[in-house]
Amino acid sequence: MPAGAILLLGGRSSRMGAPKADLDWRGTPLSLHMATLLDLAVDGPVVAVAQPDAPAPALPPGVELVRDAAPDQGPLRGLEAGLAALEGRADRVVAAAVDLPLLAPALVRGLLDVLDDAGIDAAVPVVDGRRQPLAAAYRTTVLATARDLLAGGERSVTALTDAVRVRLLDEAALRALPGVAAADPDLRSLAGANTPDEWARLSTGS
Repeated sequence: MPAGAILLLGGRSSRMGAPKADLDWRGTPLSLHMATLLDLAVDGPVVAVAQPDAPAPALPPGVELVRDAAPDQGPLRGLEAGLAALEGRADRVVAAAVDLPLLAPALVRGLLDVLDDAGIDAAVPVVDGRRQPLAAAYRTTVLATARDLLAGGERSVTALTDAVRVRLLDEAALRALPGVAAADPDLRSLAGANTPDEWARLSTGS
């Protein structure tokens, strides 16, 4: 079965002051840039997950739009919606937040390759001691665990990585994945932005 991808478009982005999906990335809507990147990096279907009441984002042909079952329930709800949409169509997925415009395809493929180990349900980067569950690979079978956590009131994707068999990859392990050291030695793939100032620095490369 092929590997797929889930693009998490996020919520209202109050700190950014505008939906991240609509930000301009060097002349292209960020949602379109990220969906195109993921579509090129995997050999299976790609879905983009939006809030129930959000306007339809710019997406390339073939990338499907799905929506959270309920608004403002956090990233775990978005991941659950994406996993449900890909159930039976992909056995592994990369989930990526929309604000990772420098995400390297080599890193996407490397994280998916980690799941070739039958004992692993999730491959999660760890940078500066912090897990990056919104730039990680998951087996689609974690859907049941995600639903159980949501039923218990959980919203954090980190909680999902605590509840399944996870391999945590620090900076050295990430650079050791095939092609990553050459494509992204500084691991800029995992650089995101939550405020206009952070976005300006990211988009200008400063």
